[in-house]
Amino acid sequence: MEECIRITNLTKTFQGKTALNQLNCVVRQGEIYGFLGPSGAGKTTTIKLLTGQLSPQSGELTVLGQPVVCGRGSLYSQIGVLTDTSGFYEKMTVRENLRLFARISQTSQTRVQQVLTQLGLADHQNKKAEKLSRGMKQRLMFARAILHQPKLLFLDEPTANLDPSTSEDVHRLIRQMNSQGTTIFLTTHNMEEAQELCDHVAFLNEGHIVEEGTPSDLRLKYAEDAVELRYKDGTCVRVRKDAEALREALKQEGQLLTIHSQEPDLKTIFLQLTGRDLR
Repeated sequence: MEECIRITNLTKTFQGKTALNQLNCVVRQGEIYGFLGPSGAGKTTTIKLLTGQLSPQSGELTVLGQPVVCGRGSLYSQIGVLTDTSGFYEKMTVRENLRLFARISQTSQTRVQQVLTQLGLADHQNKKAEKLSRGMKQRLMFARAILHQPKLLFLDEPTANLDPSTSEDVHRLIRQMNSQGTTIFLTTHNMEEAQELCDHVAFLNEGHIVEEGTPSDLRLKYAEDAVELRYKDGTCVRVRKDAEALREALKQEGQLLTIHSQEPDLKTIFLQLTGRDLR
């Protein structure tokens, strides 16, 4: 797959404090890329640098084949951004909000109706934004972010502070947009979310990427060298993960019910690598 984002030796400091230190990563077109780490790890700073809202101290940033320059708007027609500072006009209706943003982005008004239908907002289009539920407000922010059909979508903690049902709605929207060809750069400290959604993940800690790969590859890499055999009588046996040990275990009397490999989740791997919780 072609590259969508390339970060090379990126360093960013604030008042003498290093937020990102010699950061390197590559995001491929068409994938959901999870940029994972606790609050304060540098996730939001990375998005602001990639979208030209901040300038780095050093390093190179390329997005959709173009070098990123702070304040230059040439990329804005091809990217969408949803952060905790994304907003809309509370006193305007859903439709009025989207019609306004369509004019700003020079998007056809026909597209407004398409997005209203796509995101399940058509029945709420005449409702003032301030009257929407939290989940519907999140849908409206998504609608604004994808209105101009971006090739690349940045999502900064898109399910933070949402209830499980609303979070699942957001996950469906993410999958839907990705299935239509949009590359997604997702920051989160929710490792369960990342494991469910992402094609590739990177663990960010103190300005560095300490590990990266597909969720399944990482879980296999850090899996215990053992499997667990559970029998019908309730007996549970752990044996080495090799053919001879398994053969010996299978010779034991009793009806075997299950065999489980001991694969950690992403949260456990992150804690093992960094010694840090994700709060």
